[in-house]
Amino acid sequence: MTYNPTIHHRKSIRLQGYDYSQAGLYFITVCTHNRVPLFGEIVDGEMQFNELGIVVDEEWRKTEYIRSHIVLHEFVIMPNHVHGIIQLVGAHCMRPNGTHPHEYADSDEQPGRVQRAPTLGDVVRGFKSSVTKRLNAISGTSGQRFWQRNYYEHIIRDEDAYLKIAEYIQTNPRCWDTDTYYV
Repeated sequence: MTYNPTIHHRKSIRLQGYDYSQAGLYFITVCTHNRVPLFGEIVDGEMQFNELGIVVDEEWRKTEYIRSHIVLHEFVIMPNHVHGIIQLVGAHCMRPNGTHPHEYADSDEQPGRVQRAPTLGDVVRGFKSSVTKRLNAISGTSGQRFWQRNYYEHIIRDEDAYLKIAEYIQTNPRCWDTDTYYV
């Protein structure tokens, strides 16, 4: 079915007029379809991955090396969602460890080639797509929905906000019973 504005009344949850390709820190939450707990369970305040959770963890970590213009900060994979802080560093920025984005050997970029900086949506879409492909291969299906449409994001504007969000991410498994995504 193609998009029909007269029957599809989708409202964007993104900040109007904001450039989501500009350098900055973003807190994102990506939920499973219908918030079904697919990735494991919380045992004694710690996330215990199942096979699908291991795939999500591997693909999240790989994201930084596939896309050289991002740095991953704190993240946690929960039974039915992923929280993470993503830093878009831009094409000519240095990473926190002092390396230039083009110095990563796993990058598919060609030296000297100018690439547009990825948007936050590009990063999330690539992550969700790579996870979906691997999970479909594991389950022996194709076209199964693992993710809810879209994702939640928050632009991190200062160090205080960053520290609060990082702490929330780190303590999320211990607070699972009271989490808004708990099922």
